Amino acid sequence: MTRTPVERSFTGPLAGMRVVEVGSIGPGPFCAMLFADLGADVIRVDRLSGAALVGPNADFRAEVLHRGRRSVAVDLKNPRGAEVVRALVRGADALIEGFRPGVAERLGIGPDTCLAVNPRLVYGRMTGYGQDGPMAQAVGHDLNYVAQSGILALIGRYGQPPTPPLSLVGDFGGGGLMLALGICAALWESARSGQGQVIDAAMVDGAALLGAAFHGFVSAGVWPGPRGTQIVDSGAPFYDVYLTADDRWLAVAAMEAHFYADLVAILGLDPAGLPDRDDQEQWPRLKEIFARVVRERTRDEWVELAAGRGCVSAVLEPREAWAHPHNVARGTFVEIDGVTQPAPQPRFSRTPARVDGPPPAPGEHTWAALAEWGVPADTVDGWERAGAIGRRTAVS
Repeated sequence: MTRTPVERSFTGPLAGMRVVEVGSIGPGPFCAMLFADLGADVIRVDRLSGAALVGPNADFRAEVLHRGRRSVAVDLKNPRGAEVVRALVRGADALIEGFRPGVAERLGIGPDTCLAVNPRLVYGRMTGYGQDGPMAQAVGHDLNYVAQSGILALIGRYGQPPTPPLSLVGDFGGGGLMLALGICAALWESARSGQGQVIDAAMVDGAALLGAAFHGFVSAGVWPGPRGTQIVDSGAPFYDVYLTADDRWLAVAAMEAHFYADLVAILGLDPAGLPDRDDQEQWPRLKEIFARVVRERTRDEWVELAAGRGCVSAVLEPREAWAHPHNVARGTFVEIDGVTQPAPQPRFSRTPARVDGPPPAPGEHTWAALAEWGVPADTVDGWERAGAIGRRTAVS
């Protein structure tokens, strides 16, 4: 095993912050990626064996959520495995874990144990249903959590089943992003109180919060109809996507009166001959008219006709988005080791964020990272002899 040091050059507003990420999938890695992007020194504790990634994530180099940090491989079921995590916790500001309630405790790295080692630690817990409640021990996936939040029922077209919104609402928005906000808030408080605390982030709760406006509309009775019949859920003809002559898609967003007037002009329609846009009974007819006209030109022809007006946009495929002149000028996407991916966000005027390296192979930095975090060499050697640390041999 090579034990060369890892070159690190931290930038970003979180430079100097240290985070321990206990390896998981989905929202936990997304949260850790956000911290790494913003300059934190994040060490990911990967499993020494088993629990291999599957599907498109089977190649760790394409697992963008793991970028910008180092990986140590630890056998948490080894009697000495928990010692490794606790040693890292001593020098950490925050820890991220995504086990079901009680598992971290059984492994010897629960919040009470870790806070005893480092009373200032912010201990972030990411689960689907939370640390308590009747469903706390239930297993699930993003779709289950979004369904439980009441938001999935609102997403989809009229007369069709609810549409799964990728994994954005549960895993990443309601999960990882909420956990990152919670950890940052707790670190702000800890800087004043000197005390750490535990963050209970549940994807059901976070997805519900993302839908705060829509829960409010339903509660107030101003969202009375089924999905696919409202202004922003594909019900309105002036807020939808339409197929173009070249079998691409055009996004139309013309809610306000002046945008609607621009849209009608771009489409070459006579407003006097159109159904009343405010009469929902006429929406299906108006949508048919828009669909017929949009089908007469290509997507890019419509975009050119609408230049300077904010009512239509091309629905870009990912590769088109990478190459779009505006995104190129802004550096919205970056290429790291041949993998195109979104650049860190948001942007900071004095402390710019950046991707500090590609996703690591599990265990790639075990010895170097432990040394840089101040773990004595003889302790590391003892863990190695005990089989508590190493490198995942399944990775080529």
